[in-house]
Amino acid sequence: MAGVALKTFAARRLLHLSRFVRPSLVSTVKLHTASSPLRMGATVEQFEEAKSRMSSLKQDPGNDVKLKIYALFKQSTLGPCTTPRPGMLDFINKAKWDAWKALGETPQEDARQQYCDLIGSLVSAEGGSVAAKPSGSASAQYETLLVTTEDKITTIKLNRPAKKNAITTVMYDEIVTALEQAGKDNSVLTVFTGAGDFYCSGNDLTNFTKIPDGGVELMAKQAGELLRKYVKAYIDFPKPLVAVVNGPAVGISVTALGLFDLVYATERATFHTPFSQLGQSAEGCSSYTFPKIMGNAKASEMLLFNKKLTAAQACDFGLVTEVFPDSSFNSEVWTRLKSYAALPPNVSTAHTYTTTRLKMCRHKSCHKD
Repeated sequence: MAGVALKTFAARRLLHLSRFVRPSLVSTVKLHTASSPLRMGATVEQFEEAKSRMSSLKQDPGNDVKLKIYALFKQSTLGPCTTPRPGMLDFINKAKWDAWKALGETPQEDARQQYCDLIGSLVSAEGGSVAAKPSGSASAQYETLLVTTEDKITTIKLNRPAKKNAITTVMYDEIVTALEQAGKDNSVLTVFTGAGDFYCSGNDLTNFTKIPDGGVELMAKQAGELLRKYVKAYIDFPKPLVAVVNGPAVGISVTALGLFDLVYATERATFHTPFSQLGQSAEGCSSYTFPKIMGNAKASEMLLFNKKLTAAQACDFGLVTEVFPDSSFNSEVWTRLKSYAALPPNVSTAHTYTTTRLKMCRHKSCHKD
């Protein structure tokens, strides 16, 4: 049964079966998580090292990130917030209290891991070196990503937390490269997630301000070629692809979710596709995948009329597989993913009708007549 479950789970983005596959997967996985003691968490030594490395930051990461750092530090050292709430006019301490309180019952070891990940992401984003993990392997060839392989899972983490993980042209190229390498490595699953408090805020607007010598026409041509290559990397990916949506998602980071096998989201995640509001068209084959997943009416409300979905709504629509409490998001999701990775790697690599349709959709979307 385990082999059959994984084969169904990894069936090359079989979107026409997704409504039936996802519920069966959830029930299968719960059998694993009920008895699994696995939990992610940094050691005290790693936490202390992250504290010392925080002082090396040269750039201000912004108030939102600083509040997150404060909250994770307090949760790591003292546990859940039990102090009285500051007065309404004590704005600074009230913001700190709210950030700490929002972590709820997050275990201290999980908070230490999140703290270490966040500090590591900020240091790496400034060009510093990130301390090696005690187990697993990590790739240092990327400017905008953190790519690691551990427990048969390759994780591709968007790593521009100060910019809400907005996607630059460099990041587009690096994601394509990371997917190509993950498709050939010894991992069983590949996971996408974001550093900091956002999953991804969509395209970095500076992508549209750097006009080459050939003018706007050349820039549009180059952007079209890059987008085709980017979407193709998802469609052709030979392994199960999982999105771990750790916060708000915007634009192409939302539309590309239709190309994933599983989408797990924290309860504070939102999903926004403001294309018509920005005078743009939806990409990532979403004009094909979204109606297949959620129906024409709901897809139109998102893609044409900019409706922002909560995590619960996205789950009801079928875009998200399951929503988790923010306080236990990392521990629950990674326990589940480790149980997936332990299944026999009976992954189907046959081209399907759906894959062919996706390629046709990508071709039509990215080519101008």
